Amino acid sequence: MDLIEPIKWSSMQADVKGDIYESLLAKSAEESPKGAGQYFTPRELIKAIVDCVQPGPDDTVSDPAAGTGGFLLAAYDYVVRRHGKELDKDQKKHLRTKFVKGWELVPNTARLCIMNLYLHGIDADPCPIRSGVDSLASDPGERFSVVMTNPPFGKKSTIAVVNEAGDLEKEDTVYERQDFWTATKNKQLNFLQHVKTLLKVNGRCAIVVPDNVLFEGGAGETVRRNLLKQCDVHTLLRLPTGIFYAQGVKANVLFLDARPAQEKPWTTKMWVFDLRTNMHFTLKANPLKRSDLDEFVECYRPGKRHLREPTWTESNTEGRWRAFDYDELVKRDKVNLDIFWLKDTSLEDSEDLPDPDVLAQEIADDLQTALEQFQAIAEKLKG
Repeated sequence: MDLIEPIKWSSMQADVKGDIYESLLAKSAEESPKGAGQYFTPRELIKAIVDCVQPGPDDTVSDPAAGTGGFLLAAYDYVVRRHGKELDKDQKKHLRTKFVKGWELVPNTARLCIMNLYLHGIDADPCPIRSGVDSLASDPGERFSVVMTNPPFGKKSTIAVVNEAGDLEKEDTVYERQDFWTATKNKQLNFLQHVKTLLKVNGRCAIVVPDNVLFEGGAGETVRRNLLKQCDVHTLLRLPTGIFYAQGVKANVLFLDARPAQEKPWTTKMWVFDLRTNMHFTLKANPLKRSDLDEFVECYRPGKRHLREPTWTESNTEGRWRAFDYDELVKRDKVNLDIFWLKDTSLEDSEDLPDPDVLAQEIADDLQTALEQFQAIAEKLKG
């Protein structure tokens, strides 16, 4: 207690208290990956995503799987940092009370998120975070100009229910929603359909999705085909392994813009940045830094996407940034968007292998992913 009292916590500025709280959340996630860690998106990744999406003071920002509030706070901080001196009275009020809205199913995590927002100066009434609500259950009727989210990992959709003994149970569920293109138990595909519903016309979205969302057949193909047609799916960032507290995750970030209805597909080309091949990160020895995403953000050309240029060419086959036309994408088997072209140098030269601890973690991640896929197959065979 003696270490805390001299700081005069109550007299600190909101952003200082918020930063301290964020660091405590990060520490908790690091020490307890099965607790707070599974709801904690790496902040350096969030910063890069927000730098690409560029929320403004008049936007409304939503996260239907808010976790501890990383995306919502990063959007708020971005606007304050970029536009703070030029904000008028109404915009300042909007930032404090109407700028962010989120849903979080786990009550304990929702409380962490609410405190995080409050300590950063967001004091909306009613509370901007809906706790204990399954955001996938129905269309909330609200629309937002920006949606940024990292839905919980795992393919199955479950709904939390309280049994007769008062214990919390989870049941598999298929969401039968009129606004969805297809019914599926795949939680990630359901979130992808859900964020499309949440977007206003011309709204911007960035959503973290695992690899299976990019290549899975059946419902996956249906979702991808409709998404490419009805939205402008303009960017895919292939993320490296070893950056999430939840292990065994191979993930990507899809960037898309909602568009009004028309016959012609809205996606003309999708740009892909491969930050995974020949990139090796670990949570402690070599954590992901914001600077590791500088090249991607530069290639993304925030606010000037029409000026994009590929770094991959026939003469520079090591370039990590290239575009694929809509016709190429829909002709791929099952509209597979799991696209890669760089050679894995570690497969060709043993001298290029990463350090043993990094290699061991990558093997463990691959085994975990394979185990989850086998479990999903086994459950399908059962019933």
